[in-house]
Amino acid sequence: MTKGYFALVLHAHLPYVRHPEYPYSLEEKWLFEALTETYLPLLETFNNLEQDKIDYRVTISISPTLAAMWQDKYLQEKYRSYLLSLLELADKETARTAHDAVFSPLARHYRQRLQTAYQTFFITYQADLIKAFRQLAAGGKVELITCAATHGYLPLLSTNPEAVYAQLCTAVEEHTRLFGQPPKGIWLPECGYDDSIDSILAELGINYFFVDTHGIIYAKPRPAYGTYSPLLTPHGVAAFGRDEECSRQVWSKTEGYPGDFVYRDFYRDIGFDLPLDYVRPYIHPDGIRTHTGFKYFRITGKTDHKEPYNLEAAEKKAAEHAGNFMFNRERQIEYAAGEIDRPPIVVAPYDAELFGHWWYEGPIWLDYLFRKIHYEQAVFRPITPFEYLSLALPLQEAEPSSSSWGNNGYHEVWLNGNNDWIYRHLHLAAARMTKAAADFPHANGLQEEALNQLARELLLAQASDWPFIMTTGTMVQYAQQRVHDHLVRFNRLWQQLYDNKIDAEWLHKLQAADNLFPQLDYRIYAPMQQTVKTAAALH
Repeated sequence: MTKGYFALVLHAHLPYVRHPEYPYSLEEKWLFEALTETYLPLLETFNNLEQDKIDYRVTISISPTLAAMWQDKYLQEKYRSYLLSLLELADKETARTAHDAVFSPLARHYRQRLQTAYQTFFITYQADLIKAFRQLAAGGKVELITCAATHGYLPLLSTNPEAVYAQLCTAVEEHTRLFGQPPKGIWLPECGYDDSIDSILAELGINYFFVDTHGIIYAKPRPAYGTYSPLLTPHGVAAFGRDEECSRQVWSKTEGYPGDFVYRDFYRDIGFDLPLDYVRPYIHPDGIRTHTGFKYFRITGKTDHKEPYNLEAAEKKAAEHAGNFMFNRERQIEYAAGEIDRPPIVVAPYDAELFGHWWYEGPIWLDYLFRKIHYEQAVFRPITPFEYLSLALPLQEAEPSSSSWGNNGYHEVWLNGNNDWIYRHLHLAAARMTKAAADFPHANGLQEEALNQLARELLLAQASDWPFIMTTGTMVQYAQQRVHDHLVRFNRLWQQLYDNKIDAEWLHKLQAADNLFPQLDYRIYAPMQQTVKTAAALH
């Protein structure tokens, strides 16, 4: 007898990284690695479960920026070149290790993986991952939801409600255009929430969103069921809370499965280990050593000493960990079901890129987990959040606490001494965008193109990825430059608009460079139902 439910949620997101001005881009490589190691393996995993008639469920948030990059013909061809280069390296590695009984099987494994990635992406899917995920969702076991347009951190944008509305409205419109139906739910960027957001979600037809554990625990009034049942916000949107135990078992640096010593070590890579002349054609053209994906060692321990990676041992460990995770959910749900007056739901949200990219065995773990749930137990079953809401259980009305899933649980990752300088510029640009939408409500031709591009540059400047990178200290110069570039473009274009001197040639260059959201309409910054602020002081 089913006593409760388990909801797996994967958030697939990358910032918009497109640099045709450079023959080689480290940032574009983020996308290519994620395609090869995460998105294609996840598609394979879920399609295999479908074919074997496993009763699995998964909710996948696909951010609009990631979807835009999947569709981009330029990036698709750059991905082709990326794979062909690695396939050449795979042949070299297969030959180099041919007489090495330990490393030869791994080299052949990586070559097979790359061949499969090329075949799947370019032949099977015809480079159309939107269609691939849409077809997967048609089976009823995968629920596709959206995220804010460019992953803007909404609580820190809420001084301008039109900016938050534009982030969310653009996301809903893009998701509907690409996947054929409006999203039932949304992944708020970084699970960032404050009480200014739920009214906009309700207006846009969003049924549910996710918050971190303390967003539920510290809700007002205090929730009766903790995170085992969603809350209903004052505007009627369901808020699901992240389960702490699921988070700890997978995310924790000390307790999480991905840190097991049997699993593949992410950081040991031939791009750093082998002679520079050998790997030079497959790393940065300036000779900067980078990851190639050819990793031959397991985590082994907490020292620099590493033992060879063993595929069979790692797969066996993934099956063991899947069984452990399932057992813990059984005990957890049995206990919760005895304490509350409804079947509990355990919500397990993770970044999709953990599975395959950072945790190489992650897709294998997911496959084992759903098969074990299907065949080995009856305490709980997998479910999507919308399916749970469809059970029509009475939900407690409460206001979730302002929160995020970032370090320390609130907003400090995205607002601190390393990145606070960006917000006065973002807020000023948002106010200017709102004013422009009000001042030019019936623009057409070149003027309308300029206004749409103005909105595009603002959205791109607002991405939460940039302040996050500034906080973590990786690629800081790139993040700072991205914010700077989009704001400079915005301000120059805004001035041209009000001077009635739009530089058409320069505008078309911007449109070619930052070409996402083809149906973006600047008028979303001045919706009829919102009070458009006057901003005479902005002149």
